[in-house]
Amino acid sequence: MATSIARFSRRALTPNPIRRFFATSAALATNAEAPKPKLTVSPSPDRAKWDYRGQRQIIPLGQWLPKVAVDAYVAPNVVLAGQVTVWDGSSVWNGAVLRGDLNKITLGFCANVQERCVVHAAWSSPTGLPAETLIDRYVTVGAYSLLRSCTIEPECIIGQHSILMEGSLVETRSILEAGSVVPPGRRIPSGELWGGNPARFIRTLTNEETLEIPKLAVAINHLSGDYFSEFLPYSTVYLEVEKFKKSLGIAV
Repeated sequence: MATSIARFSRRALTPNPIRRFFATSAALATNAEAPKPKLTVSPSPDRAKWDYRGQRQIIPLGQWLPKVAVDAYVAPNVVLAGQVTVWDGSSVWNGAVLRGDLNKITLGFCANVQERCVVHAAWSSPTGLPAETLIDRYVTVGAYSLLRSCTIEPECIIGQHSILMEGSLVETRSILEAGSVVPPGRRIPSGELWGGNPARFIRTLTNEETLEIPKLAVAINHLSGDYFSEFLPYSTVYLEVEKFKKSLGIAV
């Protein structure tokens, strides 16, 4: 019995030649494998990091695509959405939003919508009048104004911070003072000056004042031409690009 136990323990302590062979082969194979080089991507020296989070100027909604005339000026940070038509010689200035998602918005010839204005149109007007927003020719809309489903006839001036509600009508050759609020369905007769909250009649315009209304729109149209030329393919923006490349150490 003791002899059998001693023989079994001696056999267990003796290394198995087959096991030893495979262990040696595995060790040699591990040592033979060359370490894989780490892949490093070095950016190109003329690569610039651009920000693609800028807002879109033209936003089509379904089948409706905003239409802008060739010689109309629309600032880069303006938003035109849906059923918006900007006719020849007109201008839409920085930060304005024209939302034609529910109804039509039309900006007539040589009209202008200045900074931070919001123009919208409802599905329908509670007064039964047309719900689309119409800004006719030679109309000047002051900055920070809000227009919703209203009609402005040719040669009018809308003062800054004014609000025109649904169905309101401003007849031709009229002026609305700054900060005025026109209630729904209110009509401002031709050749009159209105103002206040709500808007009330102030006085009748003189002939000289009515002649100055289209001149203001034409002057703003000429001013927009200077801005418009800056966004042509051969504008001076290439100077800024070259300056930017030099700041990054890129050969121009």
